[in-house]
Amino acid sequence: MADIRHPRGANAAPSQQALGTPHAPEEGDGVDTSPKIGDRIVKSTCYMCACRCGIDVHVRDGKIRYINGNKDHPVNRGVLCGKGSAGIMTQYSPARLKKPLLRTGERGSGEFREIEWDEALEIAADRLRHIRATDPKRLAFFTGRDQSQSLTGWWATQFGTPNFAAHGGFCSVNMAAGGLYTLGSAFWEFGETDWDNTKYFMLFGVAEDHDSNPIKIGIGKLKARGAKVVSINPCRTGYNAIADDWIGIRPGTDGLFVLAIVHELLKAGKVDLDYLARYTNAPALVIHAPGSAEHGLFARNGVGDILAWDRGQGRPLAADDPALQPALTGSFTVDGKVCVPSFQLLAQRYLDERYAPDSVAERCGIAADTIRRVAAELAHVAFEEEIELPVAWTDWRGVRHETMKGRPVAMHAMRGISAHSNGFHTCRAIHLLQVLLGSVEVPGGFRFRPPYPKPVPPPNKPHGKDGGRPDTPLDGSPLGFVTDPEDLMVDADGTPIRIDKAFSWEAPFAAHGQMHRVIRNAWAGDPYPIDTLFLYMANMAWNSSMDTEKTIAMLTDKDEDGTYKIPFILYSDAYNSETVAYADLVLPDTTYLGRHDCISLLDRPISHADGPGDAIRQPVIPPDRDVRPFQTVLIDLGARIGLPGFVEEDGSPKYRDYADYIVRHERKPGIGPLAGFRGERGESFGRGAPNPDQLERYIANGGFWHHRLDADQRYYKMANRSYLNFATDMGFLDAPEPIFFQLYSEPLQRFRLAAQGHGAIAVPEAERERVEDYFDPLPIWYPPLDEAAVNGETYPLHALTQRPMHMYHSWGGQNAWLRQITNQNHLFVHRETAHAAGLTDDDWVWIESAHGRVKGQIRLMDGVNPHTVWTWNAIGKRRGAWGLKPGAEESNKGFLLNHAIGDQLPPDARGKRYSNSDPVTGQAAWFDVRVRLVKCTADEAGETAPLLPPVPLPPGFSPSPDKLSFGAEFADKGKTK
Repeated sequence: MADIRHPRGANAAPSQQALGTPHAPEEGDGVDTSPKIGDRIVKSTCYMCACRCGIDVHVRDGKIRYINGNKDHPVNRGVLCGKGSAGIMTQYSPARLKKPLLRTGERGSGEFREIEWDEALEIAADRLRHIRATDPKRLAFFTGRDQSQSLTGWWATQFGTPNFAAHGGFCSVNMAAGGLYTLGSAFWEFGETDWDNTKYFMLFGVAEDHDSNPIKIGIGKLKARGAKVVSINPCRTGYNAIADDWIGIRPGTDGLFVLAIVHELLKAGKVDLDYLARYTNAPALVIHAPGSAEHGLFARNGVGDILAWDRGQGRPLAADDPALQPALTGSFTVDGKVCVPSFQLLAQRYLDERYAPDSVAERCGIAADTIRRVAAELAHVAFEEEIELPVAWTDWRGVRHETMKGRPVAMHAMRGISAHSNGFHTCRAIHLLQVLLGSVEVPGGFRFRPPYPKPVPPPNKPHGKDGGRPDTPLDGSPLGFVTDPEDLMVDADGTPIRIDKAFSWEAPFAAHGQMHRVIRNAWAGDPYPIDTLFLYMANMAWNSSMDTEKTIAMLTDKDEDGTYKIPFILYSDAYNSETVAYADLVLPDTTYLGRHDCISLLDRPISHADGPGDAIRQPVIPPDRDVRPFQTVLIDLGARIGLPGFVEEDGSPKYRDYADYIVRHERKPGIGPLAGFRGERGESFGRGAPNPDQLERYIANGGFWHHRLDADQRYYKMANRSYLNFATDMGFLDAPEPIFFQLYSEPLQRFRLAAQGHGAIAVPEAERERVEDYFDPLPIWYPPLDEAAVNGETYPLHALTQRPMHMYHSWGGQNAWLRQITNQNHLFVHRETAHAAGLTDDDWVWIESAHGRVKGQIRLMDGVNPHTVWTWNAIGKRRGAWGLKPGAEESNKGFLLNHAIGDQLPPDARGKRYSNSDPVTGQAAWFDVRVRLVKCTADEAGETAPLLPPVPLPPGFSPSPDKLSFGAEFADKGKTK
């Protein structure tokens, strides 16, 4: 299998083919239409969002002149959005930190002194050394949107603390866990639509910033071919605005809508029974013995194989027996136990009239006829417009198939689904719908991106149950996938081991941790106090926290003896965010254009469905400040405190910097951060010895590596013998064994049985009802928890935030070019809703919830669910942060809805307050809040509230200029010579 670059012209449109020369011909009028842009082009990877597009950075006279898309890059094929092109103004932002800072005044005062790096690193190392030698779990290490989690997670493992997580717990763990516990893959970075063959495409809760360039390219292909695009979203913006059919659903009811479609398909017999029998656990026999410890578990033979009933032989066989002719319905007796196929349980549940369109329509805010129409359209395209590719392939059983058949229906979902407290089950419901149609990993359907699919769920468990031992690495990663109560990170009394309570009875499947809980729990000393909170790229004092003012109060709160309740906060960022003022020690990071990075198959790769890929960033220009790449700093700290793997046998540092780590580190023999150009001469990929010239080979190849799978490997990856062998050779899988989709989830049932008093691990009495309710082995729907806990008449409106395509969290709001597009967010309200409340365009209102209130200005629109209001996220900034002038619109008129979102649910009947999170995964439920609008008085209008005191500028910072411009220095140097 050859290692090839993505072909030019990958968009397959003549206008997008690469030109032989970038220069236009002379026109004879003296006008230079192709001025020289730069002295050189540096190929790297964008970091203006999480999309990871390839970029060409044009450098002139030592400055960045222009950024455009890399036409060869497998992610964006040359397409680049406004954010990516505007990276210049993020690089030259006045908010960039300049030097390490040590706090000298009170937290929040902004009083620091600049110090040298050696002093800063020794302060940090001394503290970390002491923690590791005494009680490693007293370090809580949580990172934000960094793309180096394979390094940060490994560092935490070597340190020995179980308290590590990244931002996924407050962003998209429902999406990831919902897919990984069902398919062994998921939406977003784990999979994609078959854009070239899909005929019917459904978007659930997708805002326009997610995977933006690939989706734009893909939707363009769909539109060109006449495929239908259907969006299910309360707001009609971005992709939803160009959909052929916009369904303005009520927030948090997507799962109910999907299960109503399932009801219709089952009733009509429009499900792919052959696909279910071949690729899922639909035939698996489930023991029916209510009240027993085996009820709801799979029947197994003596060696542990799951059993299914063979219709031909009239007896049970292993469900993965190649000769099996499975029964999907019926009741059978196996070893004296009554058993039924899981598909029968599924069908019985969703054929119930409570899932009928007429039963759910009012709750969803969608006409019952619309639900029936969508179900009929899905069935028609899936079963009447089947496609077939003339490509032979062999399945895991050794059976050769002469063609690849597909049902051309595909779905994509993202944070609009994930950020609800019922999001895990909603994600499972969407995958259930896809699988019933037979449209997963087939031509025209939803496809997996290598290294996915993984076993369902992946086999790695969370480690650190002992809380971490002094000067000892953990036995494995702090994060992983729980399948049994024995895997939980709790002690014998059920008390959480982790500071964020991930993998406890409050959030058993918290695969990404619970970053949004760490500050409250550390402040409260619940379940124990910590020593140091180590944060990277996590703006937890503003837009990355719920109930922001209370979070700030926790960061500054002290014990009676005058010491801070969170004793030490170590923070690294490239910019003067709102969180910098609350740190005790600040380690300034470079920008993404000033460092090496690794977009790794061990972490968040740039694969697409036709093959694996990874990429690098490289320094485009050197930093003009005394800053260092965080990853290099972390490696330096690891060496200073003697972490295994970071030092040689003599105690000297193992790695010079992050670039050296990228090239020489091996996670397993032959497997390192980068998969391409391995071996001493770069002759191999996937596995191979470290190549000292690996980074140079990536640079020569455009900053990325991509392998195109053979034609017979590209579909049916869960059951394709050739692909499974390839994945095993690459290290994606431990063995080339088939992966069966788990429509019925036995791990969920094990937790339900534990809640009913079965098994060796006892569920604490207070948690039993909650676990039993939410750990259903089949997808369920329930009202979002925060919504259900408040009076819907008092707070009649759902409130949402989403990110615009031209911004990405806080980062965009410091960018002078992007600020010209949006520097004040508004609350968007349906015209009829506003009219009924006596509100008009541009009125100022109080947005009040049961948790708090915030003041903003409204705009009226038609394209929103009438029961829903929404705004852009993270436009509102705190005064003094991000290099903004005191009068900046973002700080004075822009608002942050987070002030009205509670981080805890209201007290239950026992007085206990749970986190405002999904009870299965611990995902932060940002989108569950209900609000009311109160018109401001004339005196109140014109300015946002709460309007917190300005954040003082750190030392070395000058007030931002009144006008920030760029490019004048190139104006007279542009002529081609």
